Amino acid sequence: MSRLLIRLIINAIALWLTTLVLDPHVWVEAFAPGDTFAVVLTYLLVALIFGVVNGVIGNFIRIVAFPVYILTLGLIALVVNALLLLLVSWISGLLGFGLHIEDFWWGLLGAVVLALLSWLIGIVLRPFVKKR
Repeated sequence: MSRLLIRLIINAIALWLTTLVLDPHVWVEAFAPGDTFAVVLTYLLVALIFGVVNGVIGNFIRIVAFPVYILTLGLIALVVNALLLLLVSWISGLLGFGLHIEDFWWGLLGAVVLALLSWLIGIVLRPFVKKR
C-alpha cells in the first residue's frame, strides 16, 4: 500500500513539473484556485485518475496492439500515452476541474515530459522505496 501512495505522489509531482514546463498549453485547474491544499489535492486526484486509466485502459491497449508495437519498434507507445493523457484530461474535465491540454501535439509532448520526469523522480527516490 505504501508503494502505491509513493507512486501516486511521484506521479503528482511529475505532473506538477510537467505543467510548469508546458505552462500555457498544459495546465491543471484546481477546484478551489486560491487554496494551496486544494491545488495539491487536485494534482493528487489527477495523478490517481492517470494511474487508473494507465493501469486499466493502457494495459489493455498494450496487449491488444502488441503487433503494432513490434512493427513501429515501440514508437506507437508515444501516441498511446498521449491519447491516455488526453483521456485523463477529458475525464477530469467532466469533474469540472483537473488537467487541461490544448491539443494532441501538446498532449504528446506532455506525455513525453511526464514520463521522463516520473522516471527521473523514481530513480532519485528508489533508495528510499526499496522492496522488502
